[in-house]
Amino acid sequence: MSSSSPCVVGLNLGAHDGGAALLTDTQMIAISEERLNRHRYSPGWQASLLYVLKAAGLRLEDVDLFVASTYGMHPLTPAQTGLVHLGVSEQRIRTADHHLAHAYSAYCLSPFEQATVVVCDGAGNNTDTESYYLAGPGGLERVGGNDPDRPRYGGIGATYEAFTEHCGWHAQEAGKTMALASFGNPARHTVPLFSLTDDLHVIGRLPAGHARGVAAFAAQHGLDFGPPGGLGLRVENVDAAAYLQEQTEQILLALTGQVIKHTGVGRLCLAGGVALNCVANDKISKLAGVEDLFVPPPASDRGQALGCALYGWHQLTGQMPRRTLGVDAFGRPYDDADIELALRRDPRSGLSERRHTPFAWGKESDIAATAAQLLADGAIIGWFTGGSELGPRALGQRSILADPRSIETKQALNDRIKKREPFRPFAPAVLAEHATDWFELAGPSPYMLLAPAVRPGVAEKVPAVVHVDQTARVQTVHAADQPAFADLLRHFHALTGIPMVLNTSFNDNEPIVESPADALATFQATDLDALCIGDYLVTKS
Repeated sequence: MSSSSPCVVGLNLGAHDGGAALLTDTQMIAISEERLNRHRYSPGWQASLLYVLKAAGLRLEDVDLFVASTYGMHPLTPAQTGLVHLGVSEQRIRTADHHLAHAYSAYCLSPFEQATVVVCDGAGNNTDTESYYLAGPGGLERVGGNDPDRPRYGGIGATYEAFTEHCGWHAQEAGKTMALASFGNPARHTVPLFSLTDDLHVIGRLPAGHARGVAAFAAQHGLDFGPPGGLGLRVENVDAAAYLQEQTEQILLALTGQVIKHTGVGRLCLAGGVALNCVANDKISKLAGVEDLFVPPPASDRGQALGCALYGWHQLTGQMPRRTLGVDAFGRPYDDADIELALRRDPRSGLSERRHTPFAWGKESDIAATAAQLLADGAIIGWFTGGSELGPRALGQRSILADPRSIETKQALNDRIKKREPFRPFAPAVLAEHATDWFELAGPSPYMLLAPAVRPGVAEKVPAVVHVDQTARVQTVHAADQPAFADLLRHFHALTGIPMVLNTSFNDNEPIVESPADALATFQATDLDALCIGDYLVTKS
């Protein structure tokens, strides 16, 4: 161990959502590979490793311990990580169980002293798809999980992925299936999709994996889920998504309720890709026995590297790392010099212009007030501040913002910039002190991981951020955690009487932007009206 501060690096070596994280006494930095190479769901970790080392001002030799994970039947050996080729000795390398890394990311970032942790995803190691832990300052004790003899495709996450593939989307695009479900009739199909045994084993009923398993299940039971690859354009496809969502909620409620009874601890942490299902999370948060709920924003494999680093810290130091999370801003910040380098089109900024568009720029005395006025006047703007989010949802660090008061805003966003399916909702970012006046929330929702119902009369005031089922994927914004974003919301509230804005990710068909150069390139390539980047306002000339 180094004489100053311990340093641990975590790596995700899986086939999607690769990345790296770095942990010291004072720093917690993490990024996904896709933010750097600009390819969605990208594997890999080399660029991410360089990024976190540079952001921390450290070198490879300064790292005391590297911890890597992947998914598949067995964790990798140190020799299989690829780090040895960089001159890292095997003595400085460990590997972590995939689900255990998820569990560490959930517990260590939570505010709970003791917690029940439930991990549900598409695949871990050794056939894991569900696992349960009792977590406390002394460590994490595994208290159960799925039957190791049950196939992977019998898991909750793998089943959701299979239906998503049947609909015609990538397995990682389960959010589309969740959005589509609100338009369907879940009662059209009544055959149980899951069951739960007395020893807390989830049994999914698909007879095979991926889309072929959905087709075989439909044939077995005489069900019509619509044509494969229907993209939600047929009512049978829509009802299949609704059926899947309802069945998933039922099994998750049954499972979490029983696990909490088993542990006797009502403070609950969720992790794994299934924990991004904000509709199910909202219902779990209201479940009898759940005293409080925490879901880390990088709940999916985007958080694997971070979980590995937290696990490694515990192994290296013997101390459980407690890093209670305020804001999802794990990336490095960019200063005025970085921003101006991109605005001046300096090649050193890394600017790669997909479209060359003339623009004008200048520094503002109050960028939040300027942005709020633009939004109130109907502009759609890019908003870039601080370090980037690690999770899949933009939370005011790398966001596109718009006025939520008109349904035409949603249409304009899709037509001009996002090009998304029309059934997918946009989310509100609301001042925390006003959130319960507008949404049926029992507590904070800082990471868009709850989808509460809107209160009566709200949909008419902010139709652009209310889904067809009268829910909204809410982000509550606290000034202590996000002062610049909270200032913008306060100014917009003063101008309009509405304490929220529409908040969606700052991208079009690429991953969310990371650097000032990425932001400027996307601004030029899309029909955004303005870009607020740090204290600078950029407009098209």
